[in-house]
Amino acid sequence: MNPVLSDVEVPGGALRVARFGTGPRLIVAVHGITASLMAWNAVARRLPAEWSLVAMDLRGRGHSAGLPGPYGLPRQAEDVNLVARSVGAESDIVLTGHSMGAYIAVLAAAGHDYARVVLLDGGLPLPLLPGLDADATLDATIGPALARLDRTFPSADAYVDFFKAHPAFAGNWNDEAEEYVRYDATGPEGAVRSRVRQEPVRQDGRWLLNESEEIGAALHAVKSPLSLLRAPRGLLDQPVGMIPDELTATWRRRLPALEEELVEDCNHYTILFQDRCASLVARHLSR
Repeated sequence: MNPVLSDVEVPGGALRVARFGTGPRLIVAVHGITASLMAWNAVARRLPAEWSLVAMDLRGRGHSAGLPGPYGLPRQAEDVNLVARSVGAESDIVLTGHSMGAYIAVLAAAGHDYARVVLLDGGLPLPLLPGLDADATLDATIGPALARLDRTFPSADAYVDFFKAHPAFAGNWNDEAEEYVRYDATGPEGAVRSRVRQEPVRQDGRWLLNESEEIGAALHAVKSPLSLLRAPRGLLDQPVGMIPDELTATWRRRLPALEEELVEDCNHYTILFQDRCASLVARHLSR
């Protein structure tokens, strides 16, 4: 399924948007901190025919990389709501986000009337690591992803090989993961790099880590049915996920209506790409 690409006008320019599918029922999907709209290709291909998935390249990423700041998750959430309004009525749209995109989805949904909101391995406030500020916490948690943004590669094939060797993808590589990586690659032979820009990533990450109270308030302000799907394994396939059991239990007590499911045998990336995991996500989004 090749997406239909278009642009949506937002403050400062145009946001690149893709629509996967032709069905009348709509999902609007928000990608993670160093990702792109192609993070959703595997999930979109597993949706029933009556559904379409609309995804965007967030400011500073993909083909929206040139959009100016200020950045920060509230600005990204404003863009998401503009994209949603460009494709349909909020009350008919399922809003979802993965990783940082889940936090953006929470902010976008607060005070709005989406049909449902589905968080994928994100959306619950994360604390700063003890003794570290936001930048140091980012380096400690997503350091390898940040380092990739400053690297160049001899070719697009070399960039793909770099991802194939990533611990999260080892043994889990497929054509959809490769499409995602090739979409992100830009630049001439000998100097291929990611389309994602470091400074928007840093600004968004700082906001996420420094504004836990605002994220918590937004969670309480979401009136749409809210659910969380989370992976038991982390960014590097380590045995502790991004949203651990203790954090989930805390927010289940605070938000009794929150539905939650652990997607077994997935990590933070394969929850979107591995066939069984992506199929489960697609079923949940389209139920």
